[in-house]
Amino acid sequence: MTSTAHTLLAEAARSFAAVVEVADQVEAAATAICAALAQGNKVLFCGNGGSAADSQHLAAELVGRFVKEREALPAIALTVDTSALTAIANDYGFDTVFARQVRGLGRAGDVLVGLSTSGRSANVLAAMEAAKAQGLVTVAMTGAKESPMSDLADIAIRVPATVTARIQEMHIAIGHTLCAIVDETVAG
Repeated sequence: MTSTAHTLLAEAARSFAAVVEVADQVEAAATAICAALAQGNKVLFCGNGGSAADSQHLAAELVGRFVKEREALPAIALTVDTSALTAIANDYGFDTVFARQVRGLGRAGDVLVGLSTSGRSANVLAAMEAAKAQGLVTVAMTGAKESPMSDLADIAIRVPATVTARIQEMHIAIGHTLCAIVDETVAG
């Protein structure tokens, strides 16, 4: 008899085996991030729920360090300033919490990485629209389904999964891959 744990872990393993399908897009995102950092620009991250946690995790890997010792890199998770989030949501609506921060913090040449398992999060989509209007490079990390975010992004990383947990697992693996490439490039 196959256990639930065995079934779920086997499903995760199949997802991870398939994630190499998006390696070219991951490489393109890493190249854009490295180019931005080399020119003194920064990386902004945003997402909701688990994607908010992933945004914070990845920004911390760049500001702190991933594996290699190197200088701190400019990265900001737009999910962490509770005063800004609550004031913006209260005054302008929750759909604007990230876009307003992009308008205030983003500059042409920066990179915005938006994470959304559905690719339909209104506040992440609004942030990507604001970023494009300001000349930021936009990277969407979504699930397999076609979505407004993947259509709008300069670089769309649509992981080959439709189950939220599997998408989130692949997003963090891709995020770690981006950080490893940045480490190699910056500290190499």
